[in-house]
Amino acid sequence: MSSLPTRMADRWERRRPQDRLYWQVLLGDDPGARAIVQEAHDRLAGVPGLDRVPPESVHLTTFVAGRSDEITGDQVRVMAQEAAGQLARVEPFTVTLGRVLYHPESVALEARPVERLRPLLEAAKFATRAATGRDGVLDHEPWTPRVTLAYSNSDGPAAPVIDALGERLPDREVTIRSIHIVDQEAALSWRPVAEVRLGAS
Repeated sequence: MSSLPTRMADRWERRRPQDRLYWQVLLGDDPGARAIVQEAHDRLAGVPGLDRVPPESVHLTTFVAGRSDEITGDQVRVMAQEAAGQLARVEPFTVTLGRVLYHPESVALEARPVERLRPLLEAAKFATRAATGRDGVLDHEPWTPRVTLAYSNSDGPAAPVIDALGERLPDREVTIRSIHIVDQEAALSWRPVAEVRLGAS
């Protein structure tokens, strides 16, 4: 992600929605995540050209397993089982949100430290390969764990967005307790299909 782009770009024009299975950490019930997202949205009030992620849909994207129509329900169950095995000894942990990441197509908050989140990525990769025989893909490279605040829905200058948010918001801690497999059916719409809790035997 570029730290300070000069222009915003229409994400939806460049990325046509298609059904895909994602590994996501769902944070809509976490008070810290909801609070910092609400603060960001308040600061962005009046800034045009953005589709804000609803507070209940706040998430940290970890990995893309593949197209929904290419992965069966049985494979989803195996994915969840394999990930549970990988994460059985990983206890719930906290990460910090605060630093703002800018991309021409989106605005997000960095989740740190990345080392705490890496076991989730490795488990998602392992489980996807074990269940489907294929490798998934990163949603963005290099892998930068982040919580998206809003997506750009038009072309225009980035300065109003950057001026509204700055380089960081007051830090908030969020607790990671599980990771979900979700079926993303549209741009801002998805349906959880499996949950893997951390530290579960």
